[in-house]
Amino acid sequence: MKRYICTAFSAFIAISATAQQTKAINDPQIAFKEAKEYFQKEYYSLAYPIFKELDVKLTHPDRTDKALEYLEVKYYAIVCGLKQDEPMSSDMAKSYIAANNNTTRGEMMAYHLAEYFFRQKNYADAVTYYNMASIDALSNREIADMKFHKAYSLFNLQKFDEAKPLFDAIRQMPKDPNYLDANYYYSFILFNEGKYKESLDGFKKVEDAPNYKKVVPYYIATIYYNTGQKDQALSYAEAKLKKGDQYYDAEFKQLIGHAYFEKGEFAKALPYLEAFVSKSKQVSRRDLYELSYCYYNAGTYSKAIDGFKQLGGKEDSLAQNAMYLLGDAYLKTNQKANARNAFLFCSNNSSNEKQKEISQFNYGKLSYELGYQDVAQSELASFIQQYPNSSYINEARELMVALMANTNNFKDALTLLESIKTPSETVQRLYPRVLYGRAMEFVNDGMLIAANDLLDKALRAKFNESVLPLVNFWKGEISFRLDKTDDAIRYYNDYLKTPVTSGDVKPVSANYDLGYCYFKKENYKQALSYFDQVVKTPRINSTPVEQDAFIREADCYYMAKDYKKAIGMYDQAINYSWPSSDYATFQKAMVAGVNSSMDKIKLLQSIERIYKNSSLAPDANMEIASTYMADEKFSDAIPFLKKVATSNTDNEALKPKALLKLGIAYYNIDNNQEALNQYNAILKQYPNSPEADEALDNAKSVYVEEGKTSDYVAFAKSMGRNISVNQEDSLAYAEAEIQFSNGNFNGALNKFDSYLSRFPDGHYAIEAYYYRSEIYNNKKDYANAVKGYEAVSDRVPNKFGEKSLVQAARINFFDVKNYEKAEQYFSKLKDFATTQENKLEAMRGLLRSQYQLKKWSEAVTNAKDLVAQKSSSSDDKVLSNMVLAKSAQGNNDFDLAISYYKNAIALNKGEYAAEARYEIASMLVKQNKLKESEKAAFEVINKSGSYELWVTKSYILLGDIYYSEKDYFNAKATYQSVIDNSSNPELKEQAQQKLTAATDEEKQNSKLKG
Repeated sequence: MKRYICTAFSAFIAISATAQQTKAINDPQIAFKEAKEYFQKEYYSLAYPIFKELDVKLTHPDRTDKALEYLEVKYYAIVCGLKQDEPMSSDMAKSYIAANNNTTRGEMMAYHLAEYFFRQKNYADAVTYYNMASIDALSNREIADMKFHKAYSLFNLQKFDEAKPLFDAIRQMPKDPNYLDANYYYSFILFNEGKYKESLDGFKKVEDAPNYKKVVPYYIATIYYNTGQKDQALSYAEAKLKKGDQYYDAEFKQLIGHAYFEKGEFAKALPYLEAFVSKSKQVSRRDLYELSYCYYNAGTYSKAIDGFKQLGGKEDSLAQNAMYLLGDAYLKTNQKANARNAFLFCSNNSSNEKQKEISQFNYGKLSYELGYQDVAQSELASFIQQYPNSSYINEARELMVALMANTNNFKDALTLLESIKTPSETVQRLYPRVLYGRAMEFVNDGMLIAANDLLDKALRAKFNESVLPLVNFWKGEISFRLDKTDDAIRYYNDYLKTPVTSGDVKPVSANYDLGYCYFKKENYKQALSYFDQVVKTPRINSTPVEQDAFIREADCYYMAKDYKKAIGMYDQAINYSWPSSDYATFQKAMVAGVNSSMDKIKLLQSIERIYKNSSLAPDANMEIASTYMADEKFSDAIPFLKKVATSNTDNEALKPKALLKLGIAYYNIDNNQEALNQYNAILKQYPNSPEADEALDNAKSVYVEEGKTSDYVAFAKSMGRNISVNQEDSLAYAEAEIQFSNGNFNGALNKFDSYLSRFPDGHYAIEAYYYRSEIYNNKKDYANAVKGYEAVSDRVPNKFGEKSLVQAARINFFDVKNYEKAEQYFSKLKDFATTQENKLEAMRGLLRSQYQLKKWSEAVTNAKDLVAQKSSSSDDKVLSNMVLAKSAQGNNDFDLAISYYKNAIALNKGEYAAEARYEIASMLVKQNKLKESEKAAFEVINKSGSYELWVTKSYILLGDIYYSEKDYFNAKATYQSVIDNSSNPELKEQAQQKLTAATDEEKQNSKLKG
């Protein structure tokens, strides 16, 4: 049946088409009427070919039926094309309108063209032609459609003001087919304008309409919410959401969550806000804040923390609230370090003054509790100043007191304490402890004079009972190191009256140094009594201090001529193979020499054989030679003297002595020429040494004895010596010396300057340089003092050479800070020192100079030598380990470097320990051991608070660790802390750059908007 109907309809179409063509050819008027009838019945597909055919015929005048109106046919043909969405029709319509502007047909064509563009969703062109159309020839339906379509087009073009009145007109006609649509769009525009009450009526009309029932309920709920009808909004939204199938499902949950949040029903708000945030690609800061607060209220602190952390970086109240609650959430989960950072951000925000106040207090308090002493001090001090009436003021003051009592930041603590004009008893009780702590930092940094001054203050301060024994010990120690023996004895004895043990402070050390003090004073009986308290029963594994004290006891017996007791003790040391066995053997030889030169020589010879690397080998050879010469066995002495003179070991001070003795030995075996050769060697190699003058006198005796006085004069001149001292030179120096002897030091300075300007290489130049420098040194004019000491040092050996080397090296290092020159003179002192004290100081100074110059590789050998010294101090070992660590670190041997740094930390509490801790943390980062590095960085902050450079660098390192772990919150807080508190511009700038980078990267990885 269906096939029949379809076939019949197709036949009808074909017959009709044939008939139309015939009619169009035979009777155009009939064809036009028929096409127009199709057009009016909206059979555009049937009308279109007829109009098109007529249009073609009418374009040729010779075939045109004059009764037909050409433009009317054209009009219908184009409209039919537009109705069927023929693409070419739009251009034809535009041409038609242009040719028939302001005519009824032209305005009608504009209407149809606008409708065409509307169907094509070309809303801009649609509006253009709607504006050109006339409604006079339109039906009511067409007029209504045009108004709606034009309004809709304007709506899509976001020209809401123009669309609004059109929608308004249509929405007031209930029977209009676009009635519901007009109500929706009109209400939407009002909603968009914030006219919620006016828009509600329209939305209500379309609430259940099929096209809008999934969308409009959200707007209605939002209107209730925004107009303060929160309960109605909540019940309405929950009812609609429960039914389901809502386009704005997530937004509904967001609205319900907000409503419950504002009612304070956070448990009910939580699931809605959680669902909304979890499904959204981007969320607002408010959404995240409310969700995080709900977690916080529910005690789900880990989730609350995750949310609040993302809300920093702004200066508004929401950010401040978030940081305040974040800090509290961290406290509730015992994450004090993170809480501290949160309160830092909150305290930097002024939106809520009360939260700012509480956060600043908490930031200071947590800084104190976590060991950020420098920050705690500045923050609590600032808090006390800004909020004198705060309810936290008493606790803040108590924390400041506790902070000063327990801090390692003695430098800033001392400055703060001494700035208080009328200190309370609490502050006065703190004062001696802080003085002592700061003095110890100076001791550890080698600044003994500064330390001594602070210890003097501590002695005079009230309430010093708790530190008095410690102060007396270190007063004794510093006096001992500065060679003030009587002062050292007094203070050590004061300490031993009430001894305590604390680190390096212990009775055994005091007794040990007291033994040395009395030994220096040649009071061997007293020295013996103190050394005996250090070691009563020697063992093979006795400590280095015990070993040395035992040897010094033997020396006391030796000096008291109790040789039997001394030898027994020396033998005991040798049998135990202690490092000082070579010295014990040397001393045993000296005892043997009392009765037998040969026994003495035999023992001395064993030193070089048994102890191949012994530093005493040159001394032993020198003593052997002296013994032979005392027995007038000059030939036997010569080989040993040659060993000393040609040795490559550090015995420069012995070489001029050996050469002089060689000359004497050769003279006594009648080898005058060789004797002159030795004297010549002294005068050439060591022209300023005390031995040089004696060598010149001895040479004179040889020449006189041989009757060659003229040869002597030539010899003396070749050595740069005038055999008769220039009288003018002598008188000029004598003038200066008299002023110096009379204590007229200013006058002496003028005279010495005058002498040296006239006789820079005069006979008394060394004396003049030296005494002039002594005057300047006493005036603390170190820049001028060092010049003379250097001039004398450059002429070593001479009678003031060793003293000048000591002073030149010291002043260049401590006062002038010329570490290159300090290295030069300490190195020279190491070669020319004749006493163990000066040799040790040379090694120490050389190491410190090379440390300042960062010559790690060059310093390694000296560092190892210094540690091996029997009398090396803990300070020596600290610096040696630092040098060895730096060298290993430079070679990327991090594990070895860390072990050396740990050795240094175990021995030091000062700046070296701070640096060592930082370097350990830095190397752990390079090894990607971030957790270990974080712990190590906190070690610097907590235990080395006085050393801002290393503390600040450690803060930056912590920030880097957090940054690498994508913990942007803590990274930013740490960098911000450096920016706020550091006084180092370079490190502040570095922290700022890192803060900017962390902030930018966090934004890129965040789903927050706004």
